[in-house]
Amino acid sequence: MNNTTTPIRRLPTSQVIFGELVVLLGVLLLLDTTNVYPTRSLLTYVPMLFVIAGVWALVQSGFRNIVGPVVLVVVAGGWQLVALDYATVGELLTYWPVLVIAFGLSVVAGQYRSPPVATDDSYDSLFAAFGGAERRNTSKTFVGADLTAVFGGVELDLRDADITDRPARINAVALFGGADVIVPRDWNVQMDVLPVFGDAHDDRPRRETQHEAVDVVVTGFTAFGGVSVSD
Repeated sequence: MNNTTTPIRRLPTSQVIFGELVVLLGVLLLLDTTNVYPTRSLLTYVPMLFVIAGVWALVQSGFRNIVGPVVLVVVAGGWQLVALDYATVGELLTYWPVLVIAFGLSVVAGQYRSPPVATDDSYDSLFAAFGGAERRNTSKTFVGADLTAVFGGVELDLRDADITDRPARINAVALFGGADVIVPRDWNVQMDVLPVFGDAHDDRPRRETQHEAVDVVVTGFTAFGGVSVSD
């Protein structure tokens, strides 16, 4: 009897999709600036990359994080219409109050927001654009996570989680936003985040009971934002 189990395939995370789209944009720009291949016609469709990122963020969050991705899709979609000459900036600016309405809805939703979604997945993925996303992980075999905040904020609560294979690794990217990781007080966290006009810090005071073995390594990048660890 064959006891081999088929490994579970995970969908690409929002961070992976976002990174791949940025790489694709960079390749198109490089081809054009080096005169290797004219890509100006393709660059016209750059706004669609952000539309895709917004739609994927909706799907990845299970449609729990709605306002931010929808705003991203609407803004990028309008940008695309202008790029294709289907509309003018002036015509689209007529509808700018829609963004005010969306912002108001996000504030109202925040007041009635349910507690962070609990998950026992060993690996977590959070993405927030023009909004917020929270997750509480209760896995006893936590191995890592990727956190992405673009003009928004993400929060991962690990106080009920445990690690069997140390260190767990968390990759955080915060662009004009913030990413916060909440951990148990006795965990030893190593910060290895590159801040550019931003901040990356561990807010917890150093404790004598904290063991020397590293429990979590937080890596990543922040620009005009912040990555923090708290308890």
